[in-house]
Amino acid sequence: MKRSLPLAILLALGLAPAARAANEADYKAAYAAAEAASKEAAGMRNQWTVTVSTLAAAKKAADGGDFDRAVAAAQEAEALAKASIFQATSEKDAWKAMEIR
Repeated sequence: MKRSLPLAILLALGLAPAARAANEADYKAAYAAAEAASKEAAGMRNQWTVTVSTLAAAKKAADGGDFDRAVAAAQEAEALAKASIFQATSEKDAWKAMEIR
């Protein structure tokens, strides 16, 4: 029993996915996805200002060489843009329910 526990721990750690540092290609892919979603939200006239500032933070982090932070910020910006798109589409006809009849 004493030998099987360390062995089980080693196996679990060995099978766990290894965390790897993000690189420039990861950043470019995440930024492109975020920028596309942001442009779609802007086209719907519902782009949140926080999305723009988060995209700027991603670019600043990438310019500084911190691709882990840049990818995280780009992914956050994409999520914000998608949330603003969801808001625009869900509220497109919702105003009719609030209209006084």
